Amino acid sequence: MSRHAVPEVLFVCVHNAGRSQMAAALLDHHAAGRVTVRSAGSAPAGTINPAVAQVMDELGLDLTKEFPKPLTTEAVQAADVVITMGCGDACPIFPGKRYLDWQLDDPAGLPADRIRPIRDEIDRRVQALLAELVPATA
Repeated sequence: MSRHAVPEVLFVCVHNAGRSQMAAALLDHHAAGRVTVRSAGSAPAGTINPAVAQVMDELGLDLTKEFPKPLTTEAVQAADVVITMGCGDACPIFPGKRYLDWQLDDPAGLPADRIRPIRDEIDRRVQALLAELVPATA
């Protein structure tokens, strides 16, 4: 269970320009403050993937203020759940942490119509994770 009053989730991918940014924005949106959300990349890109920003904007989620962030040991240590999305062995592993590896296609270089299914799969997984982390009260 969470060490914090509010669970902390860290999404990690290589460039922090696509999958992890979509996951963080979607979880932050659905959680509405009930979960602390961060994202990072093992080798951060210079900017968010423009097609990723476009498909998120279609849901009313603005990524234009976001930017790729480097993965830090501190971010991993602070998280209750670390979700990796193809960052390979770059993600530090700490005993007692909960790690999930989500196998998802990399949206890099793909057009928006091929990114939407990735976004929608991330959304399904994020909502399932949220239901687990913050069970609905009756």
